[in-house]
Parts: sequence; structure tokens; C-alpha cells
Amino acid sequence: MLRGHLLIALAALVVVVLVLESTGPFLTAQFTTMAYFAIAAGGLTILTGLNGQLSLGHGALMAVGAYSTALLLKSAALPLPVILLLATVITLAVGALVGVAAARLHGPYLAGATLALAVAVPGIPLFFGETLGGEQGLPVRMPEIPAWLADAAYFVTGQDLTPIRYLAYLSWLTVIVVFVLLANLSRGRVGRDWRAVRDEDVAAELAGIDLGRTRIRAFVVSAGCAGLAGALMALSARLAAPSGFALTLSLLLVSAVVLGGLGSLAGALAGAVLLTFLPPLVTGAGTDLGLSDVQAAHLAPLIYGLVTVLIVLLAPAGLAGGLRKLIPRRRSS
Repeated sequence: MLRGHLLIALAALVVVVLVLESTGPFLTAQFTTMAYFAIAAGGLTILTGLNGQLSLGHGALMAVGAYSTALLLKSAALPLPVILLLATVITLAVGALVGVAAARLHGPYLAGATLALAVAVPGIPLFFGETLGGEQGLPVRMPEIPAWLADAAYFVTGQDLTPIRYLAYLSWLTVIVVFVLLANLSRGRVGRDWRAVRDEDVAAELAGIDLGRTRIRAFVVSAGCAGLAGALMALSARLAAPSGFALTLSLLLVSAVVLGGLGSLAGALAGAVLLTFLPPLVTGAGTDLGLSDVQAAHLAPLIYGLVTVLIVLLAPAGLAGGLRKLIPRRRSS
């Protein structure tokens, strides 16, 4: 299983290099956005799709990772991968605290509790404005590219490694590592425990599975993914501000995993594609049709909502589940 996942990861790395080396700065920045959405959606699809816990507060956990990254970059001279790891660990600790409470809640009660978290956390910087920057947020300083990495990139690609491309490579390498880890967890004993608790918690408990520990483990893993995604988001935006982590972000992440397919990492990646490229595509089309910038901006959420409704009606298992159903039909025909 691990060998197969590593082969897929190697093929994905080759595709990432080919794509990023053939795109301009704007599209490269969009691929970075897609990367951190994919990480957050991957963690959420583990929590909701495999373990059956509905969270509406993952935007708040992304805020924890973003602000941790901003503070660490401001106060510590550490390599960027180490800072990302520390931001993930901090969010893991917060996720463990929330997960202990979440393990006792189910269904709408858990959704309500995480919804309260999503509403409350963006307001914390307003009360600690001197440390967290208040409403304006904290600027995020992008570290310089290591000289050895810039030389190696030039040797391999024949092009200078710009900060935008450096962040894109770092983000997608992180996606590949995270997805390999999540795939192995979901296919192993831990994943089987998650599915058992999701499908029938009474039977799972009779089989010797600790329900609370299993749910906390799923929440912690998902929180770590959200924190890592928030750290990359802060680096991409060069800012960690409350407006970037409003309730809308949490709802968009839930819609992304529903669109892509609950419980599927490929579905999380598909949801990240829609979340990244569909709104600007619709906005651009609206502007071309003669709408004003404001009207075109309001058109994007409308189309995104309509696409969500259509996919839920026509493919309840999401894009990934719909494709899995189509492939056997083609083979049998």
C-alpha cells in the first residue's frame, strides 16, 4: 500500500514540476491557492467523510495556523519548513482541546459547537490588537529562498526560482506529503476504526474500539491539516487578518468536500479545483458579458451555489463518486 502511494506521489511530483514550469506568475499563484485548499479539504474529508463528524469551524483552525506562522516568522529565525511544522503542531494542540469536547457531541450539536468556534476565533485578534494586529492583521514576511535551493532549481529547470514559484513548489510538495500520509491512515487500521465509528458506533464499541479516542484522533488529524493550510494561506496572501478567516471560509471548505466527494482524497482535490478556479472564471465571464465588477463578483457565489445543488442532485457521492460509477459502466459496455 505504501509503495503504491509513493509511486503515485512520484508521478504527481513530476506533473507538478511540468505544470509550474510552464505557467506564468498569476496562474502559479492560483495553483498555490489550490494547494492550501486541497490540504484543508483533505483533512476535512477525513473528519466528515471517514469519521462522520461535521465541522463548520475549520476556517478558525486555519486562522490558528496562519497567526502562528506570522508570529514565528516575526520572532524566530527558523527555516520555513520548520515554521510550517511548528504552526501545524500548535494547531494540533488546539485541535486536541476542541476534539475532546467534540468527541462528546454528535450531529447538529457538533456542527453548532464548531460553528461557534468559527464565529468566535476571528474576533480574538480584535481583543489582542497589540500582539495580533487587530483588524488590520499581521504582515507575513516571506523568508528568502535558500541559496542551495535556488542553484539546484536553476540547474534542473534552467530558470531562476522566483518567490512565487518557490511558494508554489513548497505548497504542492506539502500537498503530496500530506495526501500520502492521509491515504495510508485511511487505508490502515486507523481508517477502519474511523469508518466503523461512522457507520455504527454501538457495534464499533462492542468490537473494542474506543469511540472517544477515535473521534479525537480524527479531529486532531483534520485540525493539523487545517493549520498547515492556514500557514500556507498566510504566506500566499502575505497577511494574517481576521477577514480572511470568516465563517464563509469554513462553509466553502464543507461545500468543497461535498462537491468532490466525502471520504475521497481525490474528491478533496477536485473540490479544491472548483473552489480555486470556478469563482474567477465566472467573474471574468460576467465582466465579458457587460456586467459591472460588483455584479460579476456577486455572480460567482450564485453560480458556485447552483453547481453545488446540481452535483448534489445528479451525483450525491460527489464528482469522485460519480466518476467511479461511470468507469465500471464504460468497462462493462
